[in-house]
Amino acid sequence: MFKILKVKTTSRVEAKDITNDVIKSFKGETGKLLNVYTPHTTCGLVINEDADPNVMRDIIDGLERLAPKNYPYRHMEGNSDAHIKSSITGCSLTIPFSDGKPILGQWQGIFLMEFDGPRERKVFLTLIQ
Repeated sequence: MFKILKVKTTSRVEAKDITNDVIKSFKGETGKLLNVYTPHTTCGLVINEDADPNVMRDIIDGLERLAPKNYPYRHMEGNSDAHIKSSITGCSLTIPFSDGKPILGQWQGIFLMEFDGPRERKVFLTLIQ
């Protein structure tokens, strides 16, 4: 089973919690694995803590230290830092699936990591039987 989420971001850089949207997409469905994939080169996907928003702020700050926006990159579009951050976070996740939802830890959420927004992003969800 295949679904597409459209995710609107509002800032150049943000962590958008998409956990509930993912759960709603497959409510009541059966499967064993869920693949979450975004086909963009300047955003990524991560699973991390969704209870304290400071965790995601710290992750964003850490990625900025690793790939600062104002470094003299060769790519002339002005978003090289976003490409690097996307490469670090990755573009897909594979999550065990049971009882109609992805199996996540108590504090875990699924985040789309925007590094070159605001934009509308696509997230492809594939439920594997």
